[in-house]
Amino acid sequence: MVDLIVLIVLLALGYGFGRFAEQRHYRSIRKRESELRRIPAVASRIPPIRSTPCDATLVCGSVVVSVDYFKRFVAGLRNLVGGRVTSYESLVDRARREAILRMKAQAKELGADMVFNIKLETSSIYQGRRNSIGSVEVLAYGTAYIPH
Repeated sequence: MVDLIVLIVLLALGYGFGRFAEQRHYRSIRKRESELRRIPAVASRIPPIRSTPCDATLVCGSVVVSVDYFKRFVAGLRNLVGGRVTSYESLVDRARREAILRMKAQAKELGADMVFNIKLETSSIYQGRRNSIGSVEVLAYGTAYIPH
């Protein structure tokens, strides 16, 4: 009985704190996306034709995001029956958007006006018990155009 109460308390705490942290992170992401929207990031491999001379340099952004206890528990239940693991979708979305923002911030520091040929790499850097996801790393990189 005590074990069940501890489990319920841990799940409630994991849900509450995890939801709070996720909402705070999404607010930060939306604010920074608004600030950096003037720097387009495109996946095209062919650089745009420029009438002004410019330099090109590699920029990157990397982030590691950990899953909270509640999402790990829900994902474990979902693995029993199969299907989409929606509890991890927001984790990957936040990591992807954060990595792109960090790449754009680096491009802005260099004075770039756009980033092209962007690529995203994703990896699980920690696997918990029974190969469950613990943390996800996303690396975003591309070529920044810096006008003279």
